[in-house]
Amino acid sequence: MLPMGISIMGVWLGGCGVAQGASTNAKPSARAKSGVAVAAEPIPVLSVTVVKTYPHDPKAFTQGLEYYRGFLYESTGLKGKSSLRKVDIDTGRVLQSVALPPEYFGEGVTIFHGKIYQLTWLSKTGFIYALQTFRRTGEFHFESEGWGLTHDAKLLILSDGTNQLQFIDAATFQVQKRLEVYAGPEAVANLNELEYINGQIYANVWHSPRIARIDPRTGQVQAWLDMETISAKEQREPEGVLNGIAYDREGDRLFVTGKDWAELLQIKIEEK
Repeated sequence: MLPMGISIMGVWLGGCGVAQGASTNAKPSARAKSGVAVAAEPIPVLSVTVVKTYPHDPKAFTQGLEYYRGFLYESTGLKGKSSLRKVDIDTGRVLQSVALPPEYFGEGVTIFHGKIYQLTWLSKTGFIYALQTFRRTGEFHFESEGWGLTHDAKLLILSDGTNQLQFIDAATFQVQKRLEVYAGPEAVANLNELEYINGQIYANVWHSPRIARIDPRTGQVQAWLDMETISAKEQREPEGVLNGIAYDREGDRLFVTGKDWAELLQIKIEEK
């Protein structure tokens, strides 16, 4: 993954390999009946505070992150190094893992209906695992790149590095809906790791120090989470970017990390 990007609305958006770039498509601005352009309301930028830090494997190239029943489930990338892991959150110790075949580059991960679903980047292939044993029980295919993965109550939600999210039936793996994501009139490309939290989709934007909070009905960004200070502290090399969002629903805890970061951080969003 090489940084190739442009700045959109103050957010750094980078491409992934040679296939992706920041989209220049934009929806027309809202207009009053008189035909005079109406300025879009500014999108709130919310600050965050670090509540607690936990150890994280500094050699884990984090591509997907999920919290489930007291443990973290993590998908790591890079060919020959990609894996699926179950991690003790307090110690960062890997309790269970399985390596992907060396030709695959691991990407997003989610747990849905008692199964683990993991994407790969360019292979248009995803893997399904038994939750308890990590035994691979199947695979599925999609027509785009695979970046981030989460789910709502009914469907898997996949990002592919563009500004589009795909809502996919987990039984047939057919796309049920495509949602384009915009911040006002500007397309938000390079949507990466995803997490569905309380009816909204949270998305890392590759090579951006912000997290987008997206309305899944309209595709509009409702708020940006400002992670600039955290990213500046944790990122050690150009590709070691912010990437990884996990939510503990029962404990109402929100976690973030990044590629090759030495820490997992529990954060609180300042909603003002």
